[in-house]
Amino acid sequence: MTMKRPITVALDGYSSTGKSTMARQLAKVTGYRYVDSGAMYRAVTLYAMRNGMIAADDTLDIPALVAALPMISIDFEVNGDRQSTLLNGENVEREIRTLEVSAHVSPVAAVPQVRHALVAMQQAMGRDGGIVMDGRDIGTTVFPHAELKVFVTASAETRARRRFDELKAKGEDINYDDVLANVVSRDHIDETRAESPLRKADDAVLLDNSELTVDEQNKILLDLFNSRINGD
Repeated sequence: MTMKRPITVALDGYSSTGKSTMARQLAKVTGYRYVDSGAMYRAVTLYAMRNGMIAADDTLDIPALVAALPMISIDFEVNGDRQSTLLNGENVEREIRTLEVSAHVSPVAAVPQVRHALVAMQQAMGRDGGIVMDGRDIGTTVFPHAELKVFVTASAETRARRRFDELKAKGEDINYDDVLANVVSRDHIDETRAESPLRKADDAVLLDNSELTVDEQNKILLDLFNSRINGD
């Protein structure tokens, strides 16, 4: 495919909609860099959990977390078709995908200073385009001028089933109702937070993949990409 210049692709949407799978595949096909912004917030959450910043009653020590932000380094490591998240040089990809981290990530991500720090990192990563990034506020806050914005959605029940199946496949001892409750709770926190709430950008394409296969959603995204590249 002939490209005049690399563009920025922003995929936003609800948790467990398969945004990362779609974004990763598009990056692979186009040769673009892929960044999972959600993994960055999960890494900060894991850091907070490891360092006693989340109490037994789930209270977050925001001042301690904010003070620690300069000591938190996040990067990505690519090995074949797999991308891992590095927290201060440690591969924490498996640890950040647990339901326990999922249960705490939205409150951490709602802290304005956390969002400011990670948005700055993300903008630096995509300064020259040629990037596919997925998250909650990529098209609205991180890259408001992205050439292609897509907002991905699916029913809460569909997303909970996908997440449940994924966690069970990894050997986690969980039940569906807990996963559904987590999905619903994260939706509420993400939509109502004061700092960069989850919402569809006015110029984003809405993609409901509740009834789509992985191949079908990947084709839709690639077609949208090709349309933008060709100036359609």
